[in-house]
Amino acid sequence: MGRTKHEWDIMTVLIELRKDVILFSSENVNRYSRVLWDSFFQFCGCCILGFGIYFLIHNNFRLLLSLTLGNVLVIVGSIIMVVAFLGCMGSIKENKCLLMSFFILLLIILLAEVTLAILLFVYEQKLNDYVSESLTDSIKQYHLDNSTRATWDSIQSVLQCCGVNGTSDWNGHPPKSCPSDPQVQGCYAKVKLWFHSNFLHIGIITICVCVIQVLGMSFALTLNCQIDKTSQTLGL
Repeated sequence: MGRTKHEWDIMTVLIELRKDVILFSSENVNRYSRVLWDSFFQFCGCCILGFGIYFLIHNNFRLLLSLTLGNVLVIVGSIIMVVAFLGCMGSIKENKCLLMSFFILLLIILLAEVTLAILLFVYEQKLNDYVSESLTDSIKQYHLDNSTRATWDSIQSVLQCCGVNGTSDWNGHPPKSCPSDPQVQGCYAKVKLWFHSNFLHIGIITICVCVIQVLGMSFALTLNCQIDKTSQTLGL
């Protein structure tokens, strides 16, 4: 026995209602996932910013180059917090403008990271020369600047190295923080060796960071599309 028109109308309404419920549920799942991801992103930014401020306050952590680790961490942490805030507010408010701003900023950061990696690869030797010269110049400030002295003493004690390229950098008068072994390695060579030996781990961490950024961009685009679909469904 066939169904009446009234029964078909009821079934159609129920099917459409079920579709709306599924759409609403998927939107909520995506929105809350987006908020959780942004919250984690912002937490990481806060931690980096906190470490940066800590390093700025404690001079013992000052680098021997023109920039300090604290300055770099403060800048990076601030950028991460701003980007995460835009993404979080865009998800909560379902604001397309904030979501697209978040997407564009993440894209710019990702492109900047790729560009930086290429430049480091192309100009690796020039970078090595610059760092080596800067470290050598800082040795001249060892007896004149307390911060430089504390940094060199910490580096040489922890890494068990001496000078930039060896004890000869100290003109025959190495500080007490240098190991007594006359054949001890220079600190720069030891740091480069550490990076080379941990290259795989550094690469994995870098790839994970890039994947997280791509996921964030995907979440932003997905939620942006869902906002459009919801607006069309509601006739807005």
